Amino acid sequence: MASTTNRRRFLALGVGAAIAGCLGSEPPVADDDAARADDAPESAESAAPADSTDAAAGDYSGPFELPVPEGELRRGAPRDAIPAITAPVFADDWTGFDEVDATLDDGDEVVGVGLDGVARAYPLAVLNWHEIVNDEFDGRPAVVTYCPLCGSAVVADRLAGGEPTYFGVSGLLWMSDLVMYDDRTNSLWSQVLATAIRGELTGETLSLLPSTISTWGEWRAAHPETEVLVPPPVSGTIRGRQTRRYDVNPYTSYQQSSDIGIGFNDAADDRLHPKASVVGVAADGVARAYPLDAVERAGVVNDTVGDLPVVVATSAEGSLVAYVRRVDGETVEFDRDGSVLVAAGSRWDLLTGRALDGPHEGAVLTRANDRSPMFWFAWADFNPETEIHGS
Repeated sequence: MASTTNRRRFLALGVGAAIAGCLGSEPPVADDDAARADDAPESAESAAPADSTDAAAGDYSGPFELPVPEGELRRGAPRDAIPAITAPVFADDWTGFDEVDATLDDGDEVVGVGLDGVARAYPLAVLNWHEIVNDEFDGRPAVVTYCPLCGSAVVADRLAGGEPTYFGVSGLLWMSDLVMYDDRTNSLWSQVLATAIRGELTGETLSLLPSTISTWGEWRAAHPETEVLVPPPVSGTIRGRQTRRYDVNPYTSYQQSSDIGIGFNDAADDRLHPKASVVGVAADGVARAYPLDAVERAGVVNDTVGDLPVVVATSAEGSLVAYVRRVDGETVEFDRDGSVLVAAGSRWDLLTGRALDGPHEGAVLTRANDRSPMFWFAWADFNPETEIHGS
């Protein structure tokens, strides 16, 4: 048993080494002097260079003017006080690691990512404390992010200015959302927008990758070969072998309250409870939110956002999913049969969008949402003209 555990661990440790090799350098180490200098409640200047007037607009097109004024940023913590994971380690589960004083249960939520034939789960029990995981999939740099204040997960290619980089937690917040920095240029990035909002790369937008939030049990059942992130000190952080109380959710009371984060927020949109879970779809200039409770009542929702036909559903454990309801180029209507979706003569796995049988067996539906479900207030803040399904 011990030899199996050690073998699994050493294989996983190779992932961190591969990331360093991909970037051609070792992961960055937090600068404590810089962190102390950054610990000013209203200043962002030490976290990003001054914005030049000719900063490239990049790919961003949206309702916000960039760069974001410094006065709209709020400091929630010193830079790197929330230590991003820079050398992730993966295994089948958390058993067999003497350094991990926590358990991973089937009901625990994870950010699930399937990319280049590899399935990985990133438990919120870890992301609540670290917020960013710098990872790679078969040589492809990726960053997995989670903002506990917004309940939002965003996964993207880990490139800044076209080059691989590491992302860290700046300690700043914009509209109560995580603000990241990249190690190449020190530009500041909005997590939900996946866009640089201050610094040299202002306006550049990250290329998003598909992801979902589900329970560990659901994800593992749908992806039997999945790996799962092992928490520090097994995984390495920008501050070395730091660890936290991964069996404690530091945001429990916040998630159950009507409080809205901290930082710059306009008047809250009170059409829903601020912490209501919604999955948002945006297409053709239209944004629409699908609340968890409304989707649960409907069982399955067939809808059209702009010109995009979508189907929205939720699992028995409350995992919201949204897919483009096109099969072989044809728009179809979906029904539900227990825990699966049914359309075009096939049954479709609700969590993965994969056809389980019938004429389309093996085909996979395209996700209609490019960001995870999140709290209503966050979706509404970043999509101020949003509609709500059913209202």
